[in-house]
This record gives sequence, structure tokens and C-alpha cells, in this order.
Amino acid sequence: MTEPKDFTASMDSDSRRTPVRVAFVTRRTSPQVRTRDDRYVMTYPEVLFRAAVASEILLLALALVSLFWNAPLEGLADPMQTPNPAKAPWYFLGLQELLHYFPPVVGGVLIPTLVVLALIVIPYFGINIEAEGFWIRNRDAKVRTLILVVALVAVFLSWFKVWAVLIPTVAIVALTLVGAFPSAHAGAFRRWLHLKPLPFWIMSWFLIVATILTLIGTFFRGAGWALVWPWEVD
Repeated sequence: MTEPKDFTASMDSDSRRTPVRVAFVTRRTSPQVRTRDDRYVMTYPEVLFRAAVASEILLLALALVSLFWNAPLEGLADPMQTPNPAKAPWYFLGLQELLHYFPPVVGGVLIPTLVVLALIVIPYFGINIEAEGFWIRNRDAKVRTLILVVALVAVFLSWFKVWAVLIPTVAIVALTLVGAFPSAHAGAFRRWLHLKPLPFWIMSWFLIVATILTLIGTFFRGAGWALVWPWEVD
């Protein structure tokens, strides 16, 4: 038989200060948790409410833009006359840019499939709820692995002369390695790099490469998919 515990009832409006006690909430108080200085934020209703507000603001902004500016549409398609260059919609221009460098099976099927699978699978490996920095543990082994993987990727991209992907890849890896060895007198930026987790670096690389490929396909490709200056594109 365990000794009975003493339960006390109290009136309190701060549910974070008394999380395991029974509290009577009066009409003049609120059970809402103030999370300004808390590490965790409740997903409902705080985060869901913010996402709903952001979606409404975006919808209103798009509606206002559509009222004052026309969509940049071309004329009706003519099956007897193919435009040169024939560009895909902007959200597919990054993929079309890859098709310029790689064979169709590699640039149109293999690489997109591997990227999508990686974005789906990687978060399930070594789940890090605390968002621990990538270099916190096993730094030396990670440095060797990263350099080996990047060297193989660099050889592959150099073989096909995909400089638009190779240059940002090397830049991202360089920033990652800068944060691997923070000194005692390291600046705030270097310490910030040191504390970033692996998903941050992967997603940053993906977004930067996708943006660069899309910009090149949109503004720097002319007739015959040749490189031109933006003001020379018809």
C-alpha cells in the first residue's frame, strides 16, 4: 500500500507554471500557454492559426496582383510553328536545364527520382528531435565522409560540365566545413553554421540549386537553348 498523495486545488491562470495540477480556470483568466520564451510551441492552435493567416494573406496578395497586372501569356499555340526556344513552364525549367547536360534518362528520370526519394527518406534516418548540429558528434568521420562524397559528385558533374550545379554545391560544402571547426574566438556566423543540422544543409543545397537552374533556364537561354544575356532573349 502506498501512502495517499495530497492533492490540493488551486486557482491559477498560468498552465505552464502548474502543468500537473488541477486548476480551476475562472472566466477572467485563460488557460492559454504563453510561449514567447519557450523552446516548444503548440502545433494547435498556435501554428495552425499562423499558417491559416499566412495563406489568407498570400491569397489576397495574389488576387490584388491579378487585378492590376495581366499574366505573361503568349499567343495561341500554332502546331505548324514551334517557338525557338520551346521553354517549359517556369516550375519545370530547372528540369529542362538538367536535360541540356545529361541524357534524357539521367536528367529526366534518374536524378529527379533520386532527389525526391532522398527528400522523403533522409528525415527518417537519425531522427534528431533536438535539431542537434551536424558537427556535434563524430566530427572527423563526418568530415572524411563529406569530402569523399563531394569529390565523387564533383567528378560526375565535371564529366558532364554541369557547372551550374557544381559551383553552388562546392560553395555549400565550403560553408559546412567552415562551421565544422569553430575556434574559441569564432564569430557569431561561424558558431551559427556549427549548430545547423544536416537537414538544413540538404534543403539549402536543394533550394539553391533548383533556383539557379530555374533562373538560367528563364533568363539565360535563347534560340537553340544557347546561353545568352537576359536582354537578348526574345
